[in-house]
Amino acid sequence: MVLTEERNKSEVRLANDFEISRNAPFKTVDEFLKSMGHLITDDMLVLRVTESLCPLCADEEKFDQMRIPAIVYEEGGEVDLIKECAEHGITKEKYWEDYDMYEEAKKFQDKEGTKILNPNVAVYADKIVCPTHCGLCVKHKSHTGLGNVVITNRCDLSCWYCFFYAKENEPIYEPSLDQIRLMLRRMRNEKPVGANAVQITGGEPTLRDDIIDVIRIAREEGYEHVQMNTNSVRAAYDPDFVKRARDAGSNVVYTSFDGPTPRSNPKNFWEIPMALEHYKQAPMGVVLVPTVIGGINDMYLGDMIKFAKSNMDVVRGVNFQPVSLVGRMSDRARARQRITIPGAIKKIEQQLDGAIGREDFFTVPATTDVSNFVAALKGHPTYKLSIHFACGMGTYIFVDNDKIIPVTRFVDVKGMFEYLSELGDDIKYAKWQAPKKVESVTKLLLHLKKFVDYSKAPEGFKLKDMVYNAFTEGDYHGLKAFHYKSLFIGFMHFQDPYTYDVDRVERCDIHYAMPDGRVIPFCAFNVIPELYRDSTQRKYSIPANVYEEKTGFDLKKDKYFRKYTVEEKKRIISFYERSLGRNLTSKEIGLDLDKDEIPMISSVNPDQ
Repeated sequence: MVLTEERNKSEVRLANDFEISRNAPFKTVDEFLKSMGHLITDDMLVLRVTESLCPLCADEEKFDQMRIPAIVYEEGGEVDLIKECAEHGITKEKYWEDYDMYEEAKKFQDKEGTKILNPNVAVYADKIVCPTHCGLCVKHKSHTGLGNVVITNRCDLSCWYCFFYAKENEPIYEPSLDQIRLMLRRMRNEKPVGANAVQITGGEPTLRDDIIDVIRIAREEGYEHVQMNTNSVRAAYDPDFVKRARDAGSNVVYTSFDGPTPRSNPKNFWEIPMALEHYKQAPMGVVLVPTVIGGINDMYLGDMIKFAKSNMDVVRGVNFQPVSLVGRMSDRARARQRITIPGAIKKIEQQLDGAIGREDFFTVPATTDVSNFVAALKGHPTYKLSIHFACGMGTYIFVDNDKIIPVTRFVDVKGMFEYLSELGDDIKYAKWQAPKKVESVTKLLLHLKKFVDYSKAPEGFKLKDMVYNAFTEGDYHGLKAFHYKSLFIGFMHFQDPYTYDVDRVERCDIHYAMPDGRVIPFCAFNVIPELYRDSTQRKYSIPANVYEEKTGFDLKKDKYFRKYTVEEKKRIISFYERSLGRNLTSKEIGLDLDKDEIPMISSVNPDQ
């Protein structure tokens, strides 16, 4: 029920730490209640007020009026968001599906962030309107943690939940190698911390014949971590390509993987086994990236982790991405497909019988205690994941005699983070910093073992050997040992117009470089495509027919169609059954292996 009368302070339950975001249009509680009090019910505990978007205004490209305030509140143990557009009415959406997890994650929010010292937008801070002045700007609070460069909008698949790809006869966007170099250089030259990790993406980036040159250019520009974001179709059929990508300098592959059954993963179920074999031969580490969709594949989250565990010789992690619902959708359709990070974690907990639980996950900015300690040691800002606490979570799991052991079951992770924070502050505020640094490192080495219960740890686990380099080097290299002896289980929930929270956008550290020189946060680039992605790429695109004339390539041949023998189909099914430790049912397979052709993924949302 939504009340229609105005509410005063005494009638509204405000959280003890209730806050009005600086992005919101209100200065006082009275102003807020006068404008939005009619949306608040007696069952709501109001947590904060932020700025959001009207989904329909965004869809209609009414950029001058799409910004509207939103209330983030708790009700029934969940955290939801409610907002009202003067033209399109009220939108209510799930924000986080567990209030206790929300409150725990919030404790780790990095307050300072990282201010960009050489912004790409020449607008004063008091004039900037987020997210319509992205570039990056002086108000942004995170350096580029992972840069993205789109090298093509062509794709060999047509997935209904994809952010974008070139539809038939649409213009083709493929920046030149010189443009790609300049985009890479722009992010690498950010101050005070330049990007050192980049994702080569699309479209499907492996469709470009010169992607090997792109990887090589990224290494030349100083990127230590170069990953391909791919559906792995080419990798399944072209082992030489995988080897050449590795030799050129690509460290890891982010591959789509939406489920361990043909029904849950029509995208690349059949291609993944051979692709993994070719990645292993290269060798290249693999992160499986499932798009999690309510009612479609959320019943297989535990099985996806089992699949990864069975293939740890090549798989380094599973990074779940709850689906972002773009475009116009009915309330009922969104409710069916919406799942948030806590909701997915609870399903994992249930599906793995508690082997991994909600208490094992930490929000991404929890790691800033480590970053701040490293920065204090080095005496200058270093790589720091200062994103919003609601954007991502993660944990590491070890496998000992086929048993899953989350790192939190034998390491006091929270206590270790708190201790590192104390050591960092000791250095930061010391009168004589050089001797204090030596003292702090010595203390760290002496105290590390106190955070580990070795009676519960997997055989051979040595915390000092595994994390010391991470504390002293200050980048991803220090965690190499973790990745080779464990699996990273992570979540990153990108926003959509329904869940939009400007506070999250201004802390985003996953950025896209564009050929016009701007660097755009993920949830501005993809959620408001006509404001950034599509409008800019259109300027640098050429008509499909011109592309074909120029390259001599037939774009219709881009699309991938499967041809597997009965024996190949049965061999692939057997691979999954061995990995999962169970047989797939006929319903999960969804076709007669002896008679039926394997269908391709549809471009049409099954709920529409």
